[in-house]
Amino acid sequence: MARKGNSIIKGLEIQDIITQLNKAYADEWLAYYQYFIEAKVIKGIMKDAAITELTQHAADELRHATMVADRIIQLGGTPLLHPKDWFTHTNCGYDAPNELDVVAILEDAIKGEQCAISIYSKLAEMTRDKDIVTYDIVSQILADEVEHEEDLQALHDDITEFISHIKQSM
Repeated sequence: MARKGNSIIKGLEIQDIITQLNKAYADEWLAYYQYFIEAKVIKGIMKDAAITELTQHAADELRHATMVADRIIQLGGTPLLHPKDWFTHTNCGYDAPNELDVVAILEDAIKGEQCAISIYSKLAEMTRDKDIVTYDIVSQILADEVEHEEDLQALHDDITEFISHIKQSM
């Protein structure tokens, strides 16, 4: 644990930051798995484009989990050590894909990104001007989550518009 580095944290309990980061850590692992498995089971029109997005987002979520775990350790905490703990600490939860078509998968993924945006916005607000290191990390992750939502929404809109045009021409 960094003693001088942690001394720059003002107006926050370090344990509160660790608790919130562990929740975010659980979310990142569950998001990673959701993207990973959705990329494997997805079906339907333009699935290759969706697979590309889901696979990239899975890699990003794993990178986010690493960033969050590293910060937890810097603060003197321990990242959640058992996958079962992800389900009891998560903010956003995990919804196994029930419908495997592209549109349903993308809708689930968009919902997950919107939850992540909400969580990281709260973490950024919590740490702004109080813990610059954590603030910087969560701001970077927040920017990625916003980009993910935009990418997924654009792909969803393209696919639904294409399907609509096909139905109209029939």
